[in-house]
Amino acid sequence: MDYVEPQYHQILFRLADAGVDFIGVGMVSAILQGVPLTTMDLDIVHSRTPENVARLLRVLTDLDAVARNDPRRLRPNENHLLGPGHILLRTRFGDFDCLGTIDAGRSYVDLLPASIPLEFEGRTFQFLHLREILAIKKRAGRPKDLAAIPYIESTIDEIERKT
Repeated sequence: MDYVEPQYHQILFRLADAGVDFIGVGMVSAILQGVPLTTMDLDIVHSRTPENVARLLRVLTDLDAVARNDPRRLRPNENHLLGPGHILLRTRFGDFDCLGTIDAGRSYVDLLPASIPLEFEGRTFQFLHLREILAIKKRAGRPKDLAAIPYIESTIDEIERKT
C-alpha cells in the first residue's frame, strides 16, 4: 500500500461506530485540543478485552490494515491486539498505531482518569488531556516529543487564559 493522504477522522468514525473502547493518545489528541502541529499517524490505546479486540479487528479489516513497513502485508490478529505491545499499521486512511500500553505500561484502564471526552462531528471520543500528553512527552524525551513540548505548553497556557 502506497502513501495515502491521512484521513484520521475516517478511522475515528469507524472505531466509534463499531463501539470500540479506546483513548486517543498521540498528537491527533493534542491537535484536536488546539495544538497547532501536524502528525504522521493516529495513536490509540485500546481496551484489551476479548470483546473489544473483536470489534477492533472488524474495523481493522474494513480499513485494510497491514503491518507498516513490512512487505509481507501481515494483518493484525487477536493475539497481537490482546497483548501490551505496539501494532504499527498502514490503512487506506493513513498510518494507525494500536497500542496495548504506553508510558511504562499504562493500559486503557490506567489512562481513563487522565482522558477527557471530546465531541467531533457528532461523535464523542476519549482523548488524553493535554497536560497528560505533555507529561508523557517529557518522560519519553525523544527528539520529536521534545520538539512538540513548547507548542503543547503554549496551547495549555492559551486555554487557561480563556477560562
